[in-house]
Amino acid sequence: MALLRQPSEASEVPSLVVFNPSGNRTRLPIETTPFLIGRQAESHLTLRDNRASRNHARIVREHSEYFVEDMKSRHGVFVNGQRITRHQLANADRIDFGFQDSYKLVFTLEADEMHRIFDQISAPATSPIAGGGNLGKLRALVEVARALQTSLSTNDVLESVVDAALAVTGTDRGFLLLRTGDELTVSVARDRHGAPLASTDLKVPTSLINRALRSRRELLSMSFDPLEQDGVRPEMSVADLELRSVVCVPLVHVRTGSSQDTIVASVADTVGLLYMDSRQNAADLSSGNREILQTLALEASTILENARLLEEGREKQRMEEELSIAREIQRGLLPDRLPSAGWFRAAGSSVASHQVGGDYFDVRQSMPDTWCAVVTDVSGKGVSSALLASLLQGAFLLASDGPVQIDQVMARINRFLTDRTKGEKYATVFYCTVDHTGMLRWVNAGHPKPLLVRKGTTDLTELQTTGMPIGLIEVAQYTVAEVQLRPGDKVVAFSDGLSEAEDADGHFFDKQGLRETIEANAALDCQGLHAALTKAVEDFTEDAMLTDDITLLVFEYQP
Repeated sequence: MALLRQPSEASEVPSLVVFNPSGNRTRLPIETTPFLIGRQAESHLTLRDNRASRNHARIVREHSEYFVEDMKSRHGVFVNGQRITRHQLANADRIDFGFQDSYKLVFTLEADEMHRIFDQISAPATSPIAGGGNLGKLRALVEVARALQTSLSTNDVLESVVDAALAVTGTDRGFLLLRTGDELTVSVARDRHGAPLASTDLKVPTSLINRALRSRRELLSMSFDPLEQDGVRPEMSVADLELRSVVCVPLVHVRTGSSQDTIVASVADTVGLLYMDSRQNAADLSSGNREILQTLALEASTILENARLLEEGREKQRMEEELSIAREIQRGLLPDRLPSAGWFRAAGSSVASHQVGGDYFDVRQSMPDTWCAVVTDVSGKGVSSALLASLLQGAFLLASDGPVQIDQVMARINRFLTDRTKGEKYATVFYCTVDHTGMLRWVNAGHPKPLLVRKGTTDLTELQTTGMPIGLIEVAQYTVAEVQLRPGDKVVAFSDGLSEAEDADGHFFDKQGLRETIEANAALDCQGLHAALTKAVEDFTEDAMLTDDITLLVFEYQP
């Protein structure tokens, strides 16, 4: 009698089993704490759901215990159905975020116990399917479960499925064939002892198998069926191939729905099949075995679908990593410091609604007695707008190096942009200069009108539009306007993402909210006013998903 090994003390490794909104499951180890959960890309677990907060929750470790904490999220954190602020986690605790059709997490302390049980059931054995009868079938199914739990290779799991199918039916050889267009190709080939076979060991023509697959709806048993038809050579009959029986099980297309449900397509929509044959014994297709085979086929179909989704996820991850690099480059193009002392002072920020944004601002000293400032918003969103924004930033940097005639600069950049985008992309621009006497000169090319804040008053003056957006018409002209600044005057320039910032109910921050915030904080310096405006927008949106980039620049004349 084989002696069962005594269980050793389980080593616990904390992890999260993550069920995404599509129902796909992944396991994510908690390798560092605090473990951040939220919508922003820098989180350890990124929740791709607009309803989730940027910083929604975190998991921290104190001594040997783990706690989940709500990071003042909008919709809250729930553990086992109860809303929590802070909760000590136990094995199998369920975590969700206040909405039913989104991410669900299960906190687990993985132990060696499950592996120990698997080892006890399947040992001793000299081959993956050694043994007979029900015990052999159980061992085969355990191997499938082990592969599903531990293997990172789709092919390893499919090989376990084929081994289990051979054990269940008592057949000699098994092949897993996948559909490529209208053809079937061998993906896995195994014998009953778990040894690999060559794809050429399948002597039955795949055209015949394909025809049988199309014509039969359920489990296909071709025991002693003649194969000499439709151009198949007479010598290719089952008898001539010395096959006692042939079994084919379709792999029906499986996809994951929008909820936790798995959707199985029609039988006609197959991704391949399991093929098994035997030279010695007839296949065991008793009722219970048929059900097991159909379950194995469904598992194989699910594995293939998950592999496809995993590859899509990897491709998406590669894209997001590239976008993350692009975002860092774009951030690096913004001014690393702004003047905070002297006669000209400024404070600014730009927040992208996506990984990369189409807004930018810049402030630089073109001459000892002159400063330049620009705020730009490129039409559209995404990578193309971000690339164009970076291109325009470089153009304005070069154009403002030395004495500046801003109408000429705007005309040149407009021709440059029109020539390259053919009018399919445009940008709104507020471009200005301020000299040491306080003379403000500007061109407003279709941009939201900046607001002039006079010191000692709450009166706000709009800096009017002087031309159309750049990139539309090559011969567009841009008129320069000017106004004399007095000591302590400030100018607030912004993109429309600020005035059109939305709260959770779809209401806009709009110009009224902008004006009220400026009037209430008009006595502050440019840094203070910038901070007050930024906080007002954040409080208004309450962590709602940004629909557009938000760029804000406040500069001040202080001779």
